[in-house]
Amino acid sequence: MAARSTVRSSARLSAWGLAWVLCAGAGLAQAKKPTSPASFVAKKPPASTQVSKSIAERGGNPCNTPDPGFGAYDKWTRGIDMGQLIMPTSKRFTRGGQFDVVFHFHGHEAARKEWVTVMDGAVLVGIDLGLGSGPYESAFDAPDAFAHLLASVERAVEKKTGRPAKARKVGLSAWSAGYGAVQKILGQKFGKDRVDAVVLLDGLHCGYQGQSVNALQIHAFTNFAKEAAAKRKLMFVSHSSIIPPGYASTTETANFLIHEVGGAPKVSSGQGPLGMDLISRFTLGNFHVRGFSGNDKMDHCAHLSLYRDVLKIHLKPRWNTPRVTAP
Repeated sequence: MAARSTVRSSARLSAWGLAWVLCAGAGLAQAKKPTSPASFVAKKPPASTQVSKSIAERGGNPCNTPDPGFGAYDKWTRGIDMGQLIMPTSKRFTRGGQFDVVFHFHGHEAARKEWVTVMDGAVLVGIDLGLGSGPYESAFDAPDAFAHLLASVERAVEKKTGRPAKARKVGLSAWSAGYGAVQKILGQKFGKDRVDAVVLLDGLHCGYQGQSVNALQIHAFTNFAKEAAAKRKLMFVSHSSIIPPGYASTTETANFLIHEVGGAPKVSSGQGPLGMDLISRFTLGNFHVRGFSGNDKMDHCAHLSLYRDVLKIHLKPRWNTPRVTAP
Protein backbone atom coordinates (compact mmCIF):
# COMPACT_ATOMS: atom_id res chain seq x y z
CA MET A 1 0.00 0.00 0.00
CA ALA A 2 2.83 2.40 0.76
CA ALA A 3 4.34 1.88 -2.68
CA ARG A 4 0.94 2.42 -4.31
CA SER A 5 0.49 5.67 -2.39
CA THR A 6 3.90 6.91 -3.45
CA VAL A 7 3.14 6.17 -7.09
CA ARG A 8 -0.21 7.92 -6.81
CA SER A 9 1.45 10.97 -5.30
CA SER A 10 4.10 11.16 -8.00
CA ALA A 11 1.60 10.63 -10.79
CA ARG A 12 -0.81 13.27 -9.67
CA LEU A 13 2.01 15.70 -8.90
CA SER A 14 3.22 15.50 -12.48
CA ALA A 15 -0.33 15.69 -13.81
CA TRP A 16 -1.65 18.65 -11.85
CA GLY A 17 0.56 19.53 -8.92
CA LEU A 18 2.84 21.99 -10.68
CA ALA A 19 -0.08 23.36 -12.65
CA TRP A 20 -1.88 24.86 -9.68
CA VAL A 21 -0.09 24.16 -6.40
CA LEU A 22 3.13 25.84 -7.48
CA CYS A 23 1.82 28.14 -10.24
CA ALA A 24 5.24 29.50 -11.16
CA GLY A 25 4.88 32.33 -13.63
CA ALA A 26 1.27 32.49 -14.77
CA GLY A 27 -1.11 33.50 -12.03
CA LEU A 28 1.45 35.36 -9.94
CA ALA A 29 0.15 38.64 -8.57
CA GLN A 30 1.67 42.03 -8.11
CA ALA A 31 1.37 43.63 -4.68
CA LYS A 32 -0.87 46.66 -4.33
CA LYS A 33 -1.93 48.63 -1.30
CA PRO A 34 -5.46 47.52 -0.32
CA THR A 35 -8.05 50.26 -0.18
CA SER A 36 -11.71 49.54 0.58
CA PRO A 37 -13.12 45.99 0.48
CA ALA A 38 -13.39 44.85 -3.13
CA SER A 39 -16.64 43.45 -4.51
CA PHE A 40 -15.22 39.92 -4.72
CA VAL A 41 -14.59 39.80 -0.96
CA ALA A 42 -18.25 39.98 0.07
CA LYS A 43 -19.49 37.50 -2.52
CA LYS A 44 -20.59 34.06 -1.44
CA PRO A 45 -19.72 31.12 -3.70
CA PRO A 46 -21.90 31.25 -6.86
CA ALA A 47 -24.55 28.69 -7.76
CA SER A 48 -22.24 27.11 -10.34
CA THR A 49 -19.96 25.92 -7.54
CA GLN A 50 -22.72 24.26 -5.53
CA VAL A 51 -22.07 20.78 -6.83
CA SER A 52 -21.18 17.39 -5.42
CA LYS A 53 -19.79 14.11 -6.73
CA SER A 54 -20.27 10.47 -5.79
CA ILE A 55 -17.49 8.29 -4.42
CA ALA A 56 -17.35 6.50 -7.78
CA GLU A 57 -16.95 9.78 -9.64
CA ARG A 58 -14.16 10.79 -7.28
CA GLY A 59 -12.29 7.51 -7.48
CA GLY A 60 -12.39 7.10 -3.71
CA ASN A 61 -13.91 8.38 -0.49
CA PRO A 62 -12.10 11.54 0.68
CA CYS A 63 -13.41 10.98 4.20
CA ASN A 64 -11.93 7.47 4.40
CA THR A 65 -8.74 7.23 2.37
CA PRO A 66 -6.44 4.17 2.18
CA ASP A 67 -3.86 3.92 4.94
CA PRO A 68 -0.25 3.82 3.67
CA GLY A 69 1.14 2.97 7.11
CA PHE A 70 3.81 5.05 8.80
CA GLY A 71 6.62 4.97 6.25
CA ALA A 72 9.88 6.21 7.80
CA TYR A 73 8.10 7.07 11.04
CA ASP A 74 7.30 5.35 14.32
CA LYS A 75 3.67 5.07 15.38
CA TRP A 76 1.94 7.79 17.37
CA THR A 77 3.27 8.36 20.87
CA ARG A 78 2.05 10.61 23.63
CA GLY A 79 4.06 12.08 26.51
CA ILE A 80 3.69 15.69 25.34
CA ASP A 81 1.50 18.42 26.78
CA MET A 82 -1.25 17.96 24.19
CA GLY A 83 -2.03 15.45 21.46
CA GLN A 84 0.44 12.93 20.05
CA LEU A 85 3.43 12.91 17.73
CA ILE A 86 5.24 10.78 15.19
CA MET A 87 9.02 10.91 14.91
CA PRO A 88 11.31 9.27 12.35
CA THR A 89 12.15 5.66 13.20
CA SER A 90 15.83 6.54 13.09
CA LYS A 91 17.31 8.29 16.10
CA ARG A 92 19.49 10.31 13.74
CA PHE A 93 16.96 12.89 12.64
CA THR A 94 18.47 15.86 14.48
CA ARG A 95 21.34 17.88 13.05
CA GLY A 96 23.40 19.89 15.48
CA GLY A 97 20.75 19.19 18.10
CA GLN A 98 17.98 20.73 15.97
CA PHE A 99 14.84 19.34 14.32
CA ASP A 100 11.83 20.66 12.40
CA VAL A 101 8.21 20.22 13.50
CA VAL A 102 4.68 20.82 12.25
CA PHE A 103 1.66 20.97 14.57
CA HIS A 104 -1.51 19.80 12.82
CA PHE A 105 -4.92 20.59 14.28
CA HIS A 106 -8.06 18.54 13.51
CA GLY A 107 -7.97 15.30 11.57
CA HIS A 108 -4.57 14.09 12.71
CA GLU A 109 -4.92 10.59 11.24
CA ALA A 110 -5.95 11.89 7.82
CA ALA A 111 -3.03 14.32 7.93
CA ARG A 112 -0.66 11.51 8.92
CA LYS A 113 -1.68 9.46 5.86
CA GLU A 114 -0.60 12.33 3.63
CA TRP A 115 2.48 13.27 5.68
CA VAL A 116 4.21 9.88 5.63
CA THR A 117 4.10 9.65 1.83
CA VAL A 118 6.38 12.67 1.36
CA MET A 119 8.06 13.63 4.64
CA ASP A 120 11.22 11.93 5.88
CA GLY A 121 12.76 13.96 8.67
CA ALA A 122 10.47 16.48 10.34
CA VAL A 123 8.30 15.68 13.37
CA LEU A 124 4.49 15.77 13.12
CA VAL A 125 2.34 16.62 16.12
CA GLY A 126 -1.38 15.80 15.76
CA ILE A 127 -4.03 17.41 17.95
CA ASP A 128 -7.78 16.73 17.90
CA LEU A 129 -9.98 18.54 20.42
CA GLY A 130 -13.51 17.84 19.19
CA LEU A 131 -16.05 19.73 17.11
CA GLY A 132 -16.02 23.45 16.45
CA SER A 133 -13.19 25.96 16.70
CA GLY A 134 -13.98 26.87 20.32
CA PRO A 135 -12.04 24.03 22.01
CA TYR A 136 -8.99 24.78 19.84
CA GLU A 137 -9.09 28.46 20.75
CA SER A 138 -9.55 27.74 24.46
CA ALA A 139 -6.60 25.34 24.52
CA PHE A 140 -4.28 28.22 23.63
CA ASP A 141 -5.88 31.03 25.62
CA ALA A 142 -2.85 31.21 27.91
CA PRO A 143 -0.01 33.18 26.26
CA ASP A 144 2.52 30.51 27.22
CA ALA A 145 0.47 27.45 26.17
CA PHE A 146 2.15 27.01 22.79
CA ALA A 147 5.62 27.65 24.21
CA HIS A 148 5.02 24.92 26.79
CA LEU A 149 3.72 22.53 24.12
CA LEU A 150 6.77 23.12 21.94
CA ALA A 151 9.06 22.58 24.93
CA SER A 152 7.35 19.26 25.67
CA VAL A 153 7.99 18.16 22.07
CA GLU A 154 11.65 19.08 22.45
CA ARG A 155 11.81 16.91 25.57
CA ALA A 156 10.21 14.00 23.69
CA VAL A 157 12.78 14.31 20.91
CA GLU A 158 15.58 14.44 23.48
CA LYS A 159 14.25 11.26 25.07
CA LYS A 160 14.21 9.42 21.74
CA THR A 161 17.57 10.62 20.44
CA GLY A 162 19.41 10.59 23.75
CA ARG A 163 20.84 14.06 23.19
CA PRO A 164 19.74 17.69 23.69
CA ALA A 165 17.27 18.85 21.02
CA LYS A 166 15.72 22.17 20.06
CA ALA A 167 13.15 22.95 17.38
CA ARG A 168 14.57 24.78 14.38
CA LYS A 169 11.66 25.41 11.96
CA VAL A 170 8.09 25.40 13.31
CA GLY A 171 4.92 25.11 11.24
CA LEU A 172 1.18 25.01 11.88
CA SER A 173 -1.41 23.25 9.75
CA ALA A 174 -5.14 22.86 10.24
CA TRP A 175 -8.19 21.44 8.58
CA SER A 176 -11.72 22.64 9.27
CA ALA A 177 -12.22 23.77 12.89
CA GLY A 178 -8.52 23.41 13.70
CA TYR A 179 -7.95 26.97 12.52
CA GLY A 180 -9.05 28.11 15.99
CA ALA A 181 -5.75 26.97 17.49
CA VAL A 182 -3.73 28.58 14.70
CA GLN A 183 -5.61 31.84 15.18
CA LYS A 184 -4.75 31.95 18.88
CA ILE A 185 -1.11 30.99 18.40
CA LEU A 186 -0.50 33.56 15.66
CA GLY A 187 -2.15 36.22 17.77
CA GLN A 188 0.44 35.84 20.53
CA LYS A 189 4.00 37.13 20.43
CA PHE A 190 5.70 33.76 20.86
CA GLY A 191 3.72 32.17 18.05
CA LYS A 192 4.04 35.17 15.78
CA ASP A 193 7.82 35.14 16.15
CA ARG A 194 8.34 31.38 16.17
CA VAL A 195 6.04 30.07 13.44
CA ASP A 196 7.52 29.99 9.93
CA ALA A 197 4.77 28.26 7.94
CA VAL A 198 0.97 27.96 8.05
CA VAL A 199 -1.27 25.64 6.03
CA LEU A 200 -5.07 26.08 6.24
CA LEU A 201 -7.12 23.41 4.48
CA ASP A 202 -10.71 24.58 4.01
CA GLY A 203 -10.72 25.98 7.50
CA LEU A 204 -10.89 29.72 8.12
CA HIS A 205 -14.17 31.17 9.31
CA CYS A 206 -15.25 34.33 11.10
CA GLY A 207 -18.32 36.48 11.64
CA TYR A 208 -19.52 39.43 9.60
CA GLN A 209 -19.10 43.13 10.17
CA GLY A 210 -21.48 45.04 7.96
CA GLN A 211 -21.34 43.65 4.44
CA SER A 212 -17.92 42.03 4.78
CA VAL A 213 -16.01 39.68 7.04
CA ASN A 214 -15.03 40.74 10.55
CA ALA A 215 -11.46 41.83 9.91
CA LEU A 216 -10.57 41.99 13.59
CA GLN A 217 -11.38 38.32 14.14
CA ILE A 218 -8.88 37.16 11.51
CA HIS A 219 -6.31 39.92 12.00
CA ALA A 220 -3.60 37.40 12.96
CA PHE A 221 -4.07 35.56 9.66
CA THR A 222 -4.00 38.80 7.70
CA ASN A 223 -0.67 39.75 9.25
CA PHE A 224 0.78 36.32 8.50
CA ALA A 225 -0.44 36.46 4.90
CA LYS A 226 1.36 39.77 4.44
CA GLU A 227 4.55 38.27 5.85
CA ALA A 228 4.23 35.33 3.46
CA ALA A 229 3.55 37.62 0.51
CA ALA A 230 6.81 39.40 1.36
CA LYS A 231 8.56 35.98 1.41
CA ARG A 232 9.38 36.19 5.09
CA LYS A 233 6.96 33.35 5.90
CA LEU A 234 5.06 30.63 4.02
CA MET A 235 1.26 30.38 3.89
CA PHE A 236 -1.03 28.09 1.90
CA VAL A 237 -4.81 28.42 2.08
CA SER A 238 -7.41 26.29 0.32
CA HIS A 239 -11.18 26.72 0.29
CA SER A 240 -14.23 24.81 -0.89
CA SER A 241 -17.49 26.44 -1.98
CA ILE A 242 -19.52 25.41 1.06
CA ILE A 243 -21.85 28.15 2.32
CA PRO A 244 -22.21 27.93 6.13
CA PRO A 245 -25.22 29.34 8.01
CA GLY A 246 -24.74 32.79 9.51
CA TYR A 247 -20.97 33.22 9.26
CA ALA A 248 -18.33 33.77 6.60
CA SER A 249 -17.38 30.91 4.31
CA THR A 250 -13.82 29.82 3.64
CA THR A 251 -14.23 31.41 0.21
CA GLU A 252 -14.96 34.82 1.73
CA THR A 253 -12.16 34.67 4.29
CA ALA A 254 -9.62 33.51 1.70
CA ASN A 255 -10.65 36.30 -0.64
CA PHE A 256 -10.36 38.79 2.20
CA LEU A 257 -6.76 37.73 2.82
CA ILE A 258 -6.04 38.09 -0.89
CA HIS A 259 -7.53 41.57 -0.88
CA GLU A 260 -5.48 42.56 2.16
CA VAL A 261 -2.22 41.76 0.38
CA GLY A 262 -3.37 43.83 -2.56
CA GLY A 263 -4.53 41.17 -4.98
CA ALA A 264 -7.54 39.45 -6.50
CA PRO A 265 -8.20 35.75 -7.14
CA LYS A 266 -7.60 34.54 -10.69
CA VAL A 267 -10.29 32.40 -12.31
CA SER A 268 -8.72 29.06 -13.09
CA SER A 269 -9.47 25.42 -13.79
CA GLY A 270 -7.82 22.10 -13.16
CA GLN A 271 -8.27 18.70 -11.58
CA GLY A 272 -7.18 18.01 -8.04
CA PRO A 273 -7.15 14.74 -6.10
CA LEU A 274 -10.32 12.80 -5.33
CA GLY A 275 -12.56 14.69 -7.70
CA MET A 276 -11.59 18.22 -6.70
CA ASP A 277 -12.19 20.91 -9.32
CA LEU A 278 -10.05 24.04 -9.16
CA ILE A 279 -11.93 27.30 -9.77
CA SER A 280 -9.52 30.01 -8.62
CA ARG A 281 -5.95 30.64 -7.55
CA PHE A 282 -3.69 33.37 -6.24
CA THR A 283 0.03 33.56 -5.53
CA LEU A 284 2.10 36.44 -4.26
CA GLY A 285 5.55 35.69 -2.87
CA ASN A 286 5.07 32.72 -0.54
CA PHE A 287 1.33 33.32 -0.04
CA HIS A 288 -0.76 30.82 -2.00
CA VAL A 289 -4.55 30.43 -2.20
CA ARG A 290 -6.40 27.74 -4.16
CA GLY A 291 -10.19 27.65 -4.47
CA PHE A 292 -12.36 24.65 -5.36
CA SER A 293 -16.00 23.99 -6.15
CA GLY A 294 -18.11 21.60 -4.09
CA ASN A 295 -20.51 21.99 -1.20
CA ASP A 296 -20.80 18.72 0.67
CA LYS A 297 -18.98 16.70 3.33
CA MET A 298 -16.75 14.84 0.88
CA ASP A 299 -15.72 18.13 -0.73
CA HIS A 300 -14.67 19.33 2.72
CA CYS A 301 -12.75 16.12 3.50
CA ALA A 302 -11.00 16.20 0.12
CA HIS A 303 -8.96 19.25 1.13
CA LEU A 304 -6.89 17.05 3.43
CA SER A 305 -5.65 15.22 0.33
CA LEU A 306 -3.94 18.44 -0.76
CA TYR A 307 -1.64 18.24 2.25
CA ARG A 308 1.04 15.96 0.79
CA ASP A 309 1.64 18.15 -2.26
CA VAL A 310 1.69 21.34 -0.22
CA LEU A 311 4.35 19.73 1.95
CA LYS A 312 6.34 18.43 -1.01
CA ILE A 313 6.17 21.50 -3.24
CA HIS A 314 6.27 24.31 -0.69
CA LEU A 315 7.38 23.26 2.79
CA LYS A 316 10.18 20.78 2.06
CA PRO A 317 12.13 23.05 -0.30
CA ARG A 318 11.78 25.98 2.09
CA TRP A 319 12.90 24.10 5.19
CA ASN A 320 15.38 21.70 3.60
CA THR A 321 14.98 19.37 6.56
CA PRO A 322 17.83 16.81 6.68
CA ARG A 323 16.57 13.51 5.32
CA VAL A 324 16.72 10.45 7.53
CA THR A 325 18.42 7.61 5.67
CA ALA A 326 19.51 5.10 8.31
CA PRO A 327 18.24 3.89 11.71
